[in-house]
Amino acid sequence: MNKPINRWLTLICSMGILLCFGGMYAFSVFVTPLAATNNWVRPDIMIAFTIAIALSPIPMILGGLFSDKGKTRLVILVGAIMYGLSFVLTGFTSNIILLYLYFGLLGGFGLNIAYSACLSNVLRLFPDKKGLCSGLITAGMGMGTMISAPLANYLIESFDVLFTFKALGCFYLVFSVLCWFFIQAAPAPVAGTTASKPAATSLSWVEMLKTPAFYAIALMFGLGGFSGLMIASNASGIGVSMFQLTPIVAATFVSLYAFMNCFGRIFWGMVSDKIGRINTLLAIFVVIILSMLGMTTLSGSMGFAVSIVGLGLCFGGIMGVIPSLVMDNFGPKNQGVNYGIVFVGYSVAAFFAPSMTAKIAEQNNGDYSQACYIAISLVAVGIIINFIYRKIKRA
Repeated sequence: MNKPINRWLTLICSMGILLCFGGMYAFSVFVTPLAATNNWVRPDIMIAFTIAIALSPIPMILGGLFSDKGKTRLVILVGAIMYGLSFVLTGFTSNIILLYLYFGLLGGFGLNIAYSACLSNVLRLFPDKKGLCSGLITAGMGMGTMISAPLANYLIESFDVLFTFKALGCFYLVFSVLCWFFIQAAPAPVAGTTASKPAATSLSWVEMLKTPAFYAIALMFGLGGFSGLMIASNASGIGVSMFQLTPIVAATFVSLYAFMNCFGRIFWGMVSDKIGRINTLLAIFVVIILSMLGMTTLSGSMGFAVSIVGLGLCFGGIMGVIPSLVMDNFGPKNQGVNYGIVFVGYSVAAFFAPSMTAKIAEQNNGDYSQACYIAISLVAVGIIINFIYRKIKRA
Protein backbone atom coordinates (compact mmCIF):
# COMPACT_ATOMS: atom_id res chain seq x y z
CA MET A 1 0.00 0.00 0.00
CA ASN A 2 1.31 3.44 -0.92
CA LYS A 3 2.01 5.81 1.96
CA PRO A 4 -0.47 8.74 2.09
CA ILE A 5 1.10 11.94 0.82
CA ASN A 6 1.44 14.82 3.28
CA ARG A 7 1.41 17.60 0.72
CA TRP A 8 1.93 20.42 3.24
CA LEU A 9 5.04 18.75 4.65
CA THR A 10 6.33 18.32 1.09
CA LEU A 11 5.68 22.01 0.43
CA ILE A 12 7.50 23.12 3.60
CA CYS A 13 10.50 20.88 2.92
CA SER A 14 10.66 22.01 -0.71
CA MET A 15 10.72 25.60 0.56
CA GLY A 16 13.57 24.55 2.89
CA ILE A 17 15.65 23.36 -0.06
CA LEU A 18 14.93 26.54 -2.01
CA LEU A 19 15.91 28.52 1.08
CA CYS A 20 19.41 27.09 0.59
CA PHE A 21 19.31 27.85 -3.12
CA GLY A 22 18.73 31.52 -2.34
CA GLY A 23 22.39 31.70 -1.30
CA MET A 24 23.45 31.80 -4.95
CA TYR A 25 21.60 35.10 -5.43
CA ALA A 26 23.65 36.64 -2.60
CA PHE A 27 26.75 36.32 -4.80
CA SER A 28 27.39 40.09 -4.80
CA VAL A 29 28.49 39.76 -1.15
CA PHE A 30 31.38 37.51 -2.26
CA VAL A 31 32.63 39.57 -5.20
CA THR A 32 34.81 42.16 -3.41
CA PRO A 33 36.38 39.64 -0.96
CA LEU A 34 37.13 37.24 -3.84
CA ALA A 35 38.77 40.06 -5.78
CA ALA A 36 40.94 40.99 -2.79
CA THR A 37 41.85 37.39 -1.92
CA ASN A 38 42.75 36.15 -5.41
CA ASN A 39 43.66 39.41 -7.20
CA TRP A 40 40.77 38.99 -9.62
CA VAL A 41 38.80 41.87 -11.18
CA ARG A 42 35.09 42.26 -10.49
CA PRO A 43 33.80 41.87 -14.08
CA ASP A 44 35.67 38.56 -14.41
CA ILE A 45 34.23 37.31 -11.12
CA MET A 46 30.66 38.23 -12.16
CA ILE A 47 30.96 35.90 -15.16
CA ALA A 48 30.51 32.99 -12.74
CA PHE A 49 27.08 34.31 -11.71
CA THR A 50 26.16 35.08 -15.32
CA ILE A 51 26.95 31.47 -16.29
CA ALA A 52 24.73 30.13 -13.52
CA ILE A 53 21.76 32.32 -14.51
CA ALA A 54 22.05 32.52 -18.30
CA LEU A 55 22.24 28.73 -18.71
CA SER A 56 19.34 28.08 -16.31
CA PRO A 57 16.75 26.95 -18.92
CA ILE A 58 18.92 23.94 -19.90
CA PRO A 59 19.06 22.29 -16.43
CA MET A 60 15.47 23.37 -15.74
CA ILE A 61 14.29 21.54 -18.83
CA LEU A 62 16.39 18.46 -17.97
CA GLY A 63 15.18 18.48 -14.37
CA GLY A 64 11.61 18.87 -15.54
CA LEU A 65 12.02 16.04 -18.04
CA PHE A 66 13.18 13.53 -15.42
CA SER A 67 10.63 14.80 -12.90
CA ASP A 68 7.82 14.38 -15.43
CA LYS A 69 9.00 10.77 -15.93
CA GLY A 70 8.59 9.98 -12.21
CA LYS A 71 12.15 10.72 -11.01
CA THR A 72 11.22 13.74 -8.88
CA ARG A 73 12.95 12.73 -5.65
CA LEU A 74 16.11 11.56 -7.45
CA VAL A 75 16.37 14.85 -9.37
CA ILE A 76 15.93 16.92 -6.21
CA LEU A 77 18.57 14.89 -4.33
CA VAL A 78 21.13 15.09 -7.15
CA GLY A 79 20.54 18.81 -7.60
CA ALA A 80 20.83 19.55 -3.87
CA ILE A 81 24.11 17.61 -3.60
CA MET A 82 25.57 19.34 -6.66
CA TYR A 83 24.60 22.75 -5.27
CA GLY A 84 26.11 22.16 -1.82
CA LEU A 85 29.31 20.73 -3.30
CA SER A 86 29.65 23.73 -5.60
CA PHE A 87 30.04 26.05 -2.61
CA VAL A 88 32.44 23.68 -0.83
CA LEU A 89 34.64 23.28 -3.92
CA THR A 90 34.62 27.04 -4.56
CA GLY A 91 36.08 27.46 -1.09
CA PHE A 92 39.19 25.54 -2.19
CA THR A 93 39.90 27.30 -5.49
CA SER A 94 42.24 30.13 -6.42
CA ASN A 95 41.78 29.64 -10.17
CA ILE A 96 39.07 31.74 -11.80
CA ILE A 97 38.33 29.07 -14.43
CA LEU A 98 37.54 26.67 -11.59
CA LEU A 99 35.26 29.36 -10.11
CA TYR A 100 33.30 29.29 -13.38
CA LEU A 101 33.17 25.47 -13.32
CA TYR A 102 32.30 25.04 -9.64
CA PHE A 103 30.03 27.99 -8.87
CA GLY A 104 28.74 28.77 -12.37
CA LEU A 105 28.25 25.36 -13.98
CA LEU A 106 28.00 22.90 -11.08
CA GLY A 107 26.09 25.23 -8.76
CA GLY A 108 23.81 26.65 -11.43
CA PHE A 109 23.06 23.22 -12.86
CA GLY A 110 22.30 21.69 -9.47
CA LEU A 111 20.09 24.58 -8.37
CA ASN A 112 17.99 24.67 -11.51
CA ILE A 113 17.36 20.95 -11.99
CA ALA A 114 16.20 20.67 -8.36
CA TYR A 115 14.21 23.93 -8.52
CA SER A 116 12.31 22.72 -11.56
CA ALA A 117 11.49 19.38 -9.91
CA CYS A 118 10.43 20.97 -6.59
CA LEU A 119 8.17 23.50 -8.27
CA SER A 120 6.41 21.12 -10.65
CA ASN A 121 5.97 18.52 -7.88
CA VAL A 122 4.32 20.99 -5.50
CA LEU A 123 2.02 22.36 -8.20
CA ARG A 124 0.83 18.82 -8.94
CA LEU A 125 0.09 18.29 -5.24
CA PHE A 126 -1.93 21.52 -4.97
CA PRO A 127 -4.19 21.75 -8.04
CA ASP A 128 -6.67 23.67 -5.87
CA LYS A 129 -4.11 26.25 -4.65
CA LYS A 130 -1.64 26.55 -7.53
CA GLY A 131 -1.19 30.30 -7.21
CA LEU A 132 -0.61 30.32 -3.46
CA CYS A 133 1.78 27.38 -3.50
CA SER A 134 3.70 28.63 -6.50
CA GLY A 135 4.16 31.90 -4.61
CA LEU A 136 5.19 30.17 -1.40
CA ILE A 137 7.78 27.88 -2.93
CA THR A 138 9.38 30.58 -5.08
CA ALA A 139 9.38 32.89 -2.04
CA GLY A 140 11.57 30.30 -0.31
CA MET A 141 14.45 31.23 -2.62
CA GLY A 142 13.93 34.94 -1.99
CA MET A 143 13.97 34.43 1.77
CA GLY A 144 17.15 32.42 1.37
CA THR A 145 18.84 35.39 -0.27
CA MET A 146 17.72 37.68 2.54
CA ILE A 147 19.20 35.32 5.14
CA SER A 148 22.33 34.29 3.27
CA ALA A 149 23.57 37.78 2.41
CA PRO A 150 24.04 39.08 5.98
CA LEU A 151 25.18 35.64 7.22
CA ALA A 152 27.82 35.40 4.51
CA ASN A 153 28.94 38.97 5.23
CA TYR A 154 29.34 38.14 8.94
CA LEU A 155 31.35 34.99 8.22
CA ILE A 156 33.58 36.82 5.74
CA GLU A 157 34.35 39.53 8.28
CA SER A 158 34.91 36.99 11.07
CA PHE A 159 36.96 34.48 9.05
CA ASP A 160 37.54 34.84 5.29
CA VAL A 161 35.68 34.39 2.01
CA LEU A 162 36.99 30.87 1.24
CA PHE A 163 36.02 29.60 4.71
CA THR A 164 32.58 31.14 4.18
CA PHE A 165 32.05 29.21 0.96
CA LYS A 166 33.04 25.96 2.68
CA ALA A 167 30.88 26.57 5.76
CA LEU A 168 27.79 27.59 3.78
CA GLY A 169 28.29 24.70 1.35
CA CYS A 170 28.39 22.15 4.17
CA PHE A 171 25.27 23.66 5.74
CA TYR A 172 23.38 23.77 2.43
CA LEU A 173 24.34 20.17 1.71
CA VAL A 174 23.25 18.78 5.08
CA PHE A 175 20.09 20.88 5.47
CA SER A 176 18.80 20.29 1.94
CA VAL A 177 19.35 16.52 2.16
CA LEU A 178 17.50 16.45 5.49
CA CYS A 179 14.59 18.28 3.87
CA TRP A 180 14.69 15.87 0.93
CA PHE A 181 13.96 12.89 3.20
CA PHE A 182 10.47 14.27 3.89
CA ILE A 183 9.57 15.19 0.30
CA GLN A 184 7.06 12.89 -1.40
CA ALA A 185 6.49 12.73 -5.13
CA ALA A 186 3.06 13.63 -6.48
CA PRO A 187 1.22 10.78 -8.21
CA ALA A 188 1.40 10.86 -12.00
CA PRO A 189 -1.52 12.91 -13.37
CA VAL A 190 -4.15 11.09 -15.37
CA ALA A 191 -3.78 11.98 -19.02
CA GLY A 192 -6.24 14.63 -20.15
CA THR A 193 -7.33 15.72 -16.69
CA THR A 194 -6.43 18.10 -13.89
CA ALA A 195 -8.11 18.54 -10.56
CA SER A 196 -9.15 22.09 -11.33
CA LYS A 197 -10.21 21.56 -14.97
CA PRO A 198 -11.44 18.02 -15.64
CA ALA A 199 -11.45 18.48 -19.41
CA ALA A 200 -8.03 20.13 -19.65
CA THR A 201 -5.38 18.51 -21.82
CA SER A 202 -1.74 17.97 -20.87
CA LEU A 203 0.43 19.01 -23.80
CA SER A 204 3.97 17.86 -24.55
CA TRP A 205 6.60 20.53 -25.11
CA VAL A 206 6.34 19.97 -28.88
CA GLU A 207 2.58 20.48 -28.77
CA MET A 208 3.01 23.51 -26.51
CA LEU A 209 5.37 25.19 -29.01
CA LYS A 210 2.62 24.96 -31.62
CA THR A 211 0.21 27.06 -29.54
CA PRO A 212 0.04 30.89 -29.70
CA ALA A 213 -0.50 30.92 -25.93
CA PHE A 214 3.06 29.69 -25.32
CA TYR A 215 4.61 32.65 -27.11
CA ALA A 216 2.31 35.09 -25.34
CA ILE A 217 3.20 33.68 -21.92
CA ALA A 218 6.96 33.57 -22.62
CA LEU A 219 6.89 37.18 -23.87
CA MET A 220 4.92 38.38 -20.85
CA PHE A 221 7.42 36.58 -18.59
CA GLY A 222 10.38 38.36 -20.20
CA LEU A 223 8.76 41.78 -20.59
CA GLY A 224 7.43 41.77 -17.04
CA GLY A 225 10.65 40.40 -15.55
CA PHE A 226 12.88 43.03 -17.22
CA SER A 227 11.96 45.79 -14.75
CA GLY A 228 12.45 43.53 -11.74
CA LEU A 229 15.86 42.36 -12.92
CA MET A 230 16.82 45.94 -13.71
CA ILE A 231 16.09 47.07 -10.15
CA ALA A 232 17.46 43.94 -8.47
CA SER A 233 20.89 44.52 -9.96
CA ASN A 234 20.97 48.34 -9.69
CA ALA A 235 18.80 49.33 -6.71
CA SER A 236 21.66 50.66 -4.60
CA GLY A 237 23.08 52.74 -7.47
CA ILE A 238 19.64 54.20 -8.27
CA GLY A 239 19.11 55.20 -4.64
CA VAL A 240 22.46 56.97 -4.43
CA SER A 241 22.51 58.73 -7.81
CA MET A 242 18.82 59.58 -8.36
CA PHE A 243 17.48 59.95 -4.83
CA GLN A 244 20.64 61.29 -3.12
CA LEU A 245 20.68 58.55 -0.49
CA THR A 246 23.83 57.50 1.35
CA PRO A 247 25.23 54.08 0.40
CA ILE A 248 24.19 52.66 3.79
CA VAL A 249 20.60 53.88 3.43
CA ALA A 250 20.48 52.67 -0.18
CA ALA A 251 21.62 49.21 0.99
CA THR A 252 18.67 49.17 3.41
CA PHE A 253 16.31 49.69 0.49
CA VAL A 254 17.92 46.74 -1.29
CA SER A 255 16.82 44.60 1.66
CA LEU A 256 13.34 46.14 1.45
CA TYR A 257 13.19 45.24 -2.24
CA ALA A 258 14.18 41.64 -1.45
CA PHE A 259 11.50 41.40 1.25
CA MET A 260 8.75 42.78 -1.01
CA ASN A 261 9.91 40.37 -3.73
CA CYS A 262 9.26 37.46 -1.34
CA PHE A 263 5.95 38.83 -0.10
CA GLY A 264 4.80 39.62 -3.65
CA ARG A 265 5.14 35.99 -4.71
CA ILE A 266 2.73 34.89 -2.00
CA PHE A 267 0.39 37.91 -2.27
CA TRP A 268 -0.07 37.84 -6.04
CA GLY A 269 -0.26 34.05 -6.00
CA MET A 270 -3.24 34.25 -3.65
CA VAL A 271 -4.79 37.01 -5.75
CA SER A 272 -4.41 34.91 -8.91
CA ASP A 273 -6.35 32.06 -7.29
CA LYS A 274 -9.22 34.51 -6.77
CA ILE A 275 -9.32 36.64 -9.94
CA GLY A 276 -7.39 34.48 -12.42
CA ARG A 277 -3.78 34.51 -13.62
CA ILE A 278 -4.21 36.78 -16.62
CA ASN A 279 -6.15 39.43 -14.69
CA THR A 280 -3.46 39.31 -12.03
CA LEU A 281 -0.71 39.82 -14.62
CA LEU A 282 -2.56 42.84 -15.99
CA ALA A 283 -2.74 44.36 -12.50
CA ILE A 284 0.98 43.65 -11.99
CA PHE A 285 1.87 45.38 -15.27
CA VAL A 286 -0.12 48.48 -14.31
CA VAL A 287 1.59 48.69 -10.91
CA ILE A 288 5.02 48.30 -12.55
CA ILE A 289 4.33 51.27 -14.84
CA LEU A 290 3.14 53.44 -11.94
CA SER A 291 6.17 52.46 -9.85
CA MET A 292 8.60 53.14 -12.70
CA LEU A 293 7.01 56.56 -13.20
CA GLY A 294 7.60 57.10 -9.48
CA MET A 295 11.29 56.38 -10.04
CA THR A 296 11.50 59.24 -12.53
CA THR A 297 9.21 61.81 -10.85
CA LEU A 298 9.42 61.34 -7.07
CA SER A 299 12.32 62.37 -4.87
CA GLY A 300 13.83 61.61 -1.46
CA SER A 301 13.75 58.43 0.58
CA MET A 302 9.94 58.24 0.65
CA GLY A 303 9.72 58.49 -3.13
CA PHE A 304 12.30 55.75 -3.49
CA ALA A 305 10.50 53.61 -0.91
CA VAL A 306 7.16 53.84 -2.74
CA SER A 307 8.78 52.83 -6.03
CA ILE A 308 10.82 50.02 -4.48
CA VAL A 309 7.80 48.53 -2.70
CA GLY A 310 5.72 48.49 -5.88
CA LEU A 311 8.48 47.05 -8.08
CA GLY A 312 9.51 44.45 -5.50
CA LEU A 313 5.91 43.27 -5.11
CA CYS A 314 5.47 42.98 -8.86
CA PHE A 315 8.77 41.23 -9.57
CA GLY A 316 7.75 38.62 -7.02
CA GLY A 317 4.31 38.46 -8.60
CA ILE A 318 5.71 37.69 -12.05
CA MET A 319 7.83 34.87 -10.65
CA GLY A 320 4.94 33.48 -8.60
CA VAL A 321 2.12 33.63 -11.17
CA ILE A 322 3.78 32.40 -14.38
CA PRO A 323 4.35 28.77 -13.21
CA SER A 324 0.65 28.40 -12.44
CA LEU A 325 -0.31 30.01 -15.76
CA VAL A 326 1.85 27.45 -17.57
CA MET A 327 0.09 24.57 -15.82
CA ASP A 328 -3.34 26.12 -16.43
CA ASN A 329 -2.63 26.23 -20.17
CA PHE A 330 -0.62 23.10 -20.82
CA GLY A 331 -1.63 20.73 -18.02
CA PRO A 332 0.29 19.07 -15.17
CA LYS A 333 1.77 16.04 -16.92
CA ASN A 334 4.73 17.84 -18.54
CA GLN A 335 4.88 20.89 -16.28
CA GLY A 336 8.59 20.52 -15.52
CA VAL A 337 9.74 20.61 -19.15
CA ASN A 338 7.11 23.11 -20.28
CA TYR A 339 7.94 25.64 -17.57
CA GLY A 340 11.64 25.22 -18.25
CA ILE A 341 11.07 26.20 -21.89
CA VAL A 342 8.83 29.15 -20.96
CA PHE A 343 11.63 30.24 -18.59
CA VAL A 344 13.73 31.10 -21.65
CA GLY A 345 11.74 34.35 -21.86
CA TYR A 346 12.94 35.32 -18.40
CA SER A 347 16.51 34.25 -19.12
CA VAL A 348 16.69 36.54 -22.14
CA ALA A 349 15.59 39.44 -19.94
CA ALA A 350 18.17 38.39 -17.32
CA PHE A 351 20.90 38.50 -19.95
CA PHE A 352 20.11 42.08 -21.07
CA ALA A 353 18.47 43.97 -18.17
CA PRO A 354 21.32 44.36 -15.62
CA SER A 355 24.12 45.24 -18.04
CA MET A 356 21.94 47.47 -20.25
CA THR A 357 20.72 49.42 -17.23
CA ALA A 358 24.22 49.92 -15.85
CA LYS A 359 25.52 51.02 -19.26
CA ILE A 360 22.72 53.57 -19.72
CA ALA A 361 23.41 55.02 -16.28
CA GLU A 362 27.11 55.25 -17.00
CA GLN A 363 26.44 57.13 -20.24
CA ASN A 364 24.08 59.56 -18.45
CA ASN A 365 26.15 60.41 -15.37
CA GLY A 366 24.25 58.10 -13.05
CA ASP A 367 20.76 58.98 -14.32
CA TYR A 368 18.65 55.83 -14.71
CA SER A 369 15.59 57.64 -16.10
CA GLN A 370 16.15 56.46 -19.67
CA ALA A 371 16.34 52.86 -18.47
CA CYS A 372 13.08 53.37 -16.55
CA TYR A 373 11.34 54.60 -19.70
CA ILE A 374 12.60 51.56 -21.62
CA ALA A 375 11.16 49.31 -18.89
CA ILE A 376 7.83 51.19 -19.05
CA SER A 377 7.72 50.71 -22.83
CA LEU A 378 8.38 46.99 -22.51
CA VAL A 379 5.66 46.55 -19.91
CA ALA A 380 3.25 48.49 -22.14
CA VAL A 381 3.98 45.91 -24.85
CA GLY A 382 3.30 43.26 -22.20
CA ILE A 383 -0.15 44.77 -21.60
CA ILE A 384 -0.91 44.58 -25.32
CA ILE A 385 0.16 40.91 -25.34
CA ASN A 386 -2.03 40.35 -22.27
CA PHE A 387 -5.09 41.41 -24.29
CA ILE A 388 -3.94 39.35 -27.30
CA TYR A 389 -3.68 36.33 -24.99
CA ARG A 390 -7.29 36.88 -23.88
CA LYS A 391 -8.45 36.83 -27.50
CA ILE A 392 -6.41 33.67 -28.12
CA LYS A 393 -8.09 31.92 -25.18
CA ARG A 394 -11.58 33.04 -26.22
CA ALA A 395 -10.94 31.77 -29.75
